[in-house]
Amino acid sequence: MAIAVRIRLFAIQRELAGTREVRVELPDGADVEAAWNALLAQHPVLAPGRSSLRFARNGDYAEPTTVLADGDEVAMIPPVSGGAFGRGQRILELREVPFTTAILGELADRLAVPEDGAFVGFLGRTRSTPGTPAPGQEAEAARHAGRAVESLDYEAHESMALSVLGLIADEVADRFGVERLAIVHRTGEVPLGEPSIAVGAAAPHRDVAFAAARYAIDETKARAPIWKAERFADGHVWIGHQARTGPEEGT
Repeated sequence: MAIAVRIRLFAIQRELAGTREVRVELPDGADVEAAWNALLAQHPVLAPGRSSLRFARNGDYAEPTTVLADGDEVAMIPPVSGGAFGRGQRILELREVPFTTAILGELADRLAVPEDGAFVGFLGRTRSTPGTPAPGQEAEAARHAGRAVESLDYEAHESMALSVLGLIADEVADRFGVERLAIVHRTGEVPLGEPSIAVGAAAPHRDVAFAAARYAIDETKARAPIWKAERFADGHVWIGHQARTGPEEGT
């Protein structure tokens, strides 16, 4: 008996394959690796990216040996660039609409309560100097060597990204006792010098607020399925590293 599986592609993989979605039929009992192999049969150009991939099944990170069922969605997660509510008061959002530095005041007003003596905010901005190219993008990065970045393009697996942000917020609460947290990330084009991510943590004391904000930005960059391309006058380069599927060991 065969099962039907929907494969979603993002960022550099989407560009190489020329499509966002591929549907494949697999034998009953097939795993995620089998889905990858079926994808390669249709788009062999994707093969060099295997070593830096992570996989997700129905919105959760999954191992290559995870068995699939009929109707499953498998997302191929290339290197990451580094609104929902759960426990506590949280603002977890992906925004296509631009925001300014004033967002930190907005987040502080929405999050902080009278018992909070500290609000720590972080803004990530688009810079003109290029970052580290994703695996497979080295030649394209070399072609743009010495040039200034003109803007960034962000793409996300939205439902999975929000789920990962929720897990990070849970970890912040467990590790630091900080329940009031915001992570707001842009999608689409972000011009040079504009904010692309805002993180805010409200707490009674500054030490835990600083620690919570630092953890939130670091883990978002390492784990959320959000991809970044640096745009130049005549091309672009995907930036990033292999996604982590959970907190870094020892943290």
